[in-house]
Amino acid sequence: MSPESKKLFNIIILGVAFMFMFTAFQTCGNVAQTVIRSLNSTDFHGSGYTSMAIIYGVFSASNLITPSVVAIVGPQLSMFASGLFYSMYIAVFIQPFPWSFYTASVFIGIAAAESDRRTVFIALTVISLVGTVLFFLIRKPDSENVLGEDESSDDQDMEVNESAQNNLTKAVDAFKKSFKLCVTKEMLLLSITTAYTGLELTFFSGVYGTCIGAINKFGAEEKSLIGLSGIFIGIGEILGGSLFGLLSKNNRFGRNPVVLLGILVHFIAFYLIFLNMPGDAPIAPVKGTDSSAYIKSSKEVAILCSFLLGLGDSCFNTQLLSILGFLYSEDSAPAFAIFKFVQSICAAVAFFYSNYLLLHWQLLVMVIFGFFGTISFFTVEWEAAAFVARGSDYRSI
Repeated sequence: MSPESKKLFNIIILGVAFMFMFTAFQTCGNVAQTVIRSLNSTDFHGSGYTSMAIIYGVFSASNLITPSVVAIVGPQLSMFASGLFYSMYIAVFIQPFPWSFYTASVFIGIAAAESDRRTVFIALTVISLVGTVLFFLIRKPDSENVLGEDESSDDQDMEVNESAQNNLTKAVDAFKKSFKLCVTKEMLLLSITTAYTGLELTFFSGVYGTCIGAINKFGAEEKSLIGLSGIFIGIGEILGGSLFGLLSKNNRFGRNPVVLLGILVHFIAFYLIFLNMPGDAPIAPVKGTDSSAYIKSSKEVAILCSFLLGLGDSCFNTQLLSILGFLYSEDSAPAFAIFKFVQSICAAVAFFYSNYLLLHWQLLVMVIFGFFGTISFFTVEWEAAAFVARGSDYRSI
């Protein structure tokens, strides 16, 4: 197999593996609070929000040490171990206990009958494990240095030792560079935007589905609407990601119009959710809520908002990844580590306060961060455009 074919093969395997893993994990996260709330009437007592807060809290901290771990054990084993932890978290729902539930959340960084619940989560666990096993199909790239016949085994051992030392050195350098990058003007401004993506990630991936499932006025379909909501969030993500991802290569207007579209779409979604759902929906008890919203709660409006949440999220994420890749194209690892750190820690905070805040307060927090995050993104994009127009190297500032 040629090097190009091997790279393409690895990309396909990675894509399929992550598709299986995150299909299972995101589905699990979307219904976690609803499932746990239905179990709290039994001997089990826990919170899906708290579980997800632990996951993203640990995930944010692990972003600082992940390069070092990968340098030591290699990317293939790292991804395989991570896949096992994802599968372990999902498997806990088959027969949950509070200690195992929260412990699995640390390692990871519906209201249906119990037999149905077990069937669903056994299937999700199997799907996740299939994706995990696929990592073993990844083929290592060919070594660029071909040993000659006159090279001794001592020379080979020396090269292996030097390679290991270089990997550790690179990991330490990336760790230090991440901290230095945190205090630069551009990264501080983009951190506000990134913080917003963490908050809205929490909302559409965990809170919004719980709100839909808690509204008794939706009738017998309230729980099935959670799955439908997840599908339309995914449709919005796919549409926005493919459209704006392709357009970004030939977009002479820059990234700001896409981000502006994203925040307008989200503000429309937040306003419709505010009108369509009762304020106590995120923290409603197992029996749900009979409270009234400002308008008659509509299933169609709820699903429309799901689509808008996914579309708006794709607008922000495609442009954030694009500008980070542009600003730090020569050494992007520390920049993306900071991006995931800020996003994950904000998602953890949002999952924590989701246990206590009513819906309108959660929407207000996102509106405030979304507004200032958009302004901060505009500022960085304008500066980048000005430096490019002058023919300067933006990365030098």
